[in-house]
Amino acid sequence: MAPQQSRTDIASVDVLPQVRLVGVTKRFGAVVANNAISLSLMPGRIKALLGENGAGKSTLMAMLAGRFKPDEGHIEVAGRRADFTSPREAIDAGIGMVYQHFMLVENMTVAENVLLGQEGGFLLDPAAMRATVSALAGRFGLPIDPAARVGDLSMGERQRVEILKLLHRQSRVLIFDEPTAVLTPPEAEALFSALRTMSAQGKAIVFISHKLEEVLAVADEIAILRRGRIEGEFLATEVDSPAELARRMVGRDVVLDIARAPVPLGRAVLDVRGLSGGGLKDVSLNLRQGEILAVVGVAGNGQQQLVEVVCGLSRPETGEVELLGHGWDAFSKHHDWDGALAWVPEDRAGLATCRSLDLTDNLLLTTRQGFSRGQWLQRARAREAARRIVRENNVQPGRIGLPAWQLSGGNLQKFVLGRELLRKPRLLVAEQPTQGLDISATEAVWQQLLAARADMGVLLVTGDLAEALALADRVAVMFRGRVMGQFPVTDAAQVERIGALMAGLSEDAA
Repeated sequence: MAPQQSRTDIASVDVLPQVRLVGVTKRFGAVVANNAISLSLMPGRIKALLGENGAGKSTLMAMLAGRFKPDEGHIEVAGRRADFTSPREAIDAGIGMVYQHFMLVENMTVAENVLLGQEGGFLLDPAAMRATVSALAGRFGLPIDPAARVGDLSMGERQRVEILKLLHRQSRVLIFDEPTAVLTPPEAEALFSALRTMSAQGKAIVFISHKLEEVLAVADEIAILRRGRIEGEFLATEVDSPAELARRMVGRDVVLDIARAPVPLGRAVLDVRGLSGGGLKDVSLNLRQGEILAVVGVAGNGQQQLVEVVCGLSRPETGEVELLGHGWDAFSKHHDWDGALAWVPEDRAGLATCRSLDLTDNLLLTTRQGFSRGQWLQRARAREAARRIVRENNVQPGRIGLPAWQLSGGNLQKFVLGRELLRKPRLLVAEQPTQGLDISATEAVWQQLLAARADMGVLLVTGDLAEALALADRVAVMFRGRVMGQFPVTDAAQVERIGALMAGLSEDAA
């Protein structure tokens, strides 16, 4: 996607910033997350905020959204100092954030969600509510049926509801954190169009993404954070390519077009036949040692239910599931801690780890049997293993005594993957393994997964088509619990149809 050509120079925008951060610093113990950051968010501009994992992006936006208070420096809104003590105060000041995980009431309509908690007598009139939301959606180019039940909407439509909630609250600054992670390619393009419309109407937009092609397609300005400091600010039109932008961000050349050398296929490690129930409909797929099978689709289309069955959390209702040559019941009862199945969950902070425990104890969550002799736990060996994972995977800030919550999402993910590969599984289930990771960390994870497939089969569940096509030998596309298509990545005609299959545009769609 080419950068937009209608942008103006930063210096030519002679207006007051919507929001200005002045020398903002935030510490967590000895860790300086943000160090004397000054940044302006201008009306009518889209500013992309880039940085490696742990660079301080999340902390900076959390202060802007009222979740944290700066230790030093301050925030100005429309030229006046604002000391937020809660997210509500930030919203009242016109700052809104669209998170990856939507906060909607599924049994309520679009209009009811948008207007929930708002004042005004029209809230008792459903027709007036729908008219208000319809007009707002039309004004900002966010088409949605105000009478639709949220539980029946796609992820892209739900995101529009979240945006409309903020627009109805008169938000003048909108922060988008990895907004395309749950969208199909057409939905992502629709979002970019809506962002440009909002920007043209005077909104200041903050766009956080690790997908550098998206940044160049939608941003007017780019700010790079590195180790808690602003490393540089420049116009998007000053950057010629994603490769150049990656180099500016990490300080070296990063190339994600990595070679996928062929690996001899071994025995079957997973065989799913006619699996139905729990939202799944006649799912069949197989995986052998030496290959990566990517399951792609927008979140909420059955991928999670499939993973739960494969990993033993849910019993198959109908159909057959064989893991490493054993039926589901036999495998679930008797498989060993190592040399069998390992799982890297999407929820790295809530399911894969315990936030309050240090990295050594988090290592032991799934590997305890490997560091036990009788009733004694060999903690010294476990600490050394944790140090090795931190060192080999460049997990920052590099101290195994830190609790998990002090690591950025990307660094925590690198640790979890290293922990699971330590178990030398023959079947690895990896859910969204690079979601939220910077381009440098993504490169490292991709290399790990490609190297690992020589000794195992990898079931890769991802919403990132670039990742699927870069890593996988075969792709299975899911929509509403069905496998819409399954084919090798070398089949160019089928690959071209992935976006349509993800949206259910097939004769076989239910």
